[in-house]
Amino acid sequence: MKRIKQNKATIEYLYIILGATLVGLAYNIFFLPARLAAGGMSGVSTILFEIYAFSPALVQLVINIPIFFIGWMALGRDFSFKTLLGTFWVPFVIFLSADIPIEITNPFLGALYGGIILGVGLGIVYKGNGSTGGTAAIAQIVKKFTGISSGYSQFIVDGLVVIASIIVFSLELTLFALLAIYISGKAIDFVQLRTAATKLILIITDEEEKIQNLIHEGIDRGLTKVRSVGGYSNLDKTMILCVTEQQEAVHLKKLLQKEAPTTFVIFINASEILGRGFTLDRYYGQKL
Repeated sequence: MKRIKQNKATIEYLYIILGATLVGLAYNIFFLPARLAAGGMSGVSTILFEIYAFSPALVQLVINIPIFFIGWMALGRDFSFKTLLGTFWVPFVIFLSADIPIEITNPFLGALYGGIILGVGLGIVYKGNGSTGGTAAIAQIVKKFTGISSGYSQFIVDGLVVIASIIVFSLELTLFALLAIYISGKAIDFVQLRTAATKLILIITDEEEKIQNLIHEGIDRGLTKVRSVGGYSNLDKTMILCVTEQQEAVHLKKLLQKEAPTTFVIFINASEILGRGFTLDRYYGQKL
């Protein structure tokens, strides 16, 4: 058990290093050259670089120190050690890649691709239960005490920084920066939740056995049956819940259209699926 916990901790720290590296590269390749103050400490450092030519890596490091102690008190010791790693790693990557020859100066491309890479990086860091410091730590505090998603909490906190940047940059660049934050927020939630990777299928039918056989034989998936009553007919029916991969859902749809065309079916994007057949092997814990 102790070894499993150690392996999990190691993986989480690797997540933080990988994610923080992407965050640093997104800043130097996209945001700074395109003059986009895309929220957070990176946005503050972009503004100060524009006005005073201060080193972005040094600015982020200095400002992050007091915020780190706030996160330590609010989010706990384990989170703080991981935040400490992210807090130092992002400025470190920004310092090392300061002279990187790849620069995107077009604000639209910077907002689009920079937002994606930033969001993926932060999402990976969050999967490691860490933070990159700065407003990312504040966003995690907001998430803890309000319950809203990481992406939206990041959007709210960073949005305040971007709105303030309109004093230094043009309205056009500020709008592009807001676009970058919105894209990064969606990317964060996608990484954390793997949105739309699977489908939840709800089937309401009075041909229970027939539908059950179609699912078992057609796509080899399990299912759950819920007894229900038709609101109009007042007749007993069965609601079948089944979770599938994208291609399995397409195949099942064709089977239902062919074999049970009048069956009422709902396809829903499932944010995240845990358990046997998805995060666990289908035969996990079973004696075969």
